[in-house]
Amino acid sequence: MTMRGKARCRGWLFVFLAALGTSAASLPRNVHAEVSFQEIEESLTCQCGCGLTVHSCNHVDCGSAIPLRKEIREQMSLGKSKEEILAYFEAKYGEKILSAPVARGFNWLAWLMPFAAVGAGGIVVFWTVRRWVSRQRGSRERESTEAAEPMSAQEQERLRAELDRFDA
Repeated sequence: MTMRGKARCRGWLFVFLAALGTSAASLPRNVHAEVSFQEIEESLTCQCGCGLTVHSCNHVDCGSAIPLRKEIREQMSLGKSKEEILAYFEAKYGEKILSAPVARGFNWLAWLMPFAAVGAGGIVVFWTVRRWVSRQRGSRERESTEAAEPMSAQEQERLRAELDRFDA
């Protein structure tokens, strides 16, 4: 590439980066707050009994989701991070409010058991298929061994007689 081509590439790169920076700076600041708000809503379980997250609760005038959303906004206005807000809700309502089990103590089983079950199932399937294949292979070897034994003269004579009768 010539010097002029390199300069042209650098110019286009500068224009692209400037445009990207301008568009990112023009985004409203509330977009980042809303994404964070939604993430926190998704991390908390609604306590009305619906079993959904605070974000997904579809009860009209829900007695749990509406106050929880208000409380989330209050905590966000204090400038707390997502982890701090979740710790606040866990301290206030207990671990049951979190939509995913915390990876500590006995809860490690909730994270590890699905993988362990899939791994154990894979081992059982592998072992079973291997046994089936070895049984089939063993029966084929027995069949080929039996067929390899030479026929007696009497058996050869009987075979010829049957074939002659079949051809006739």
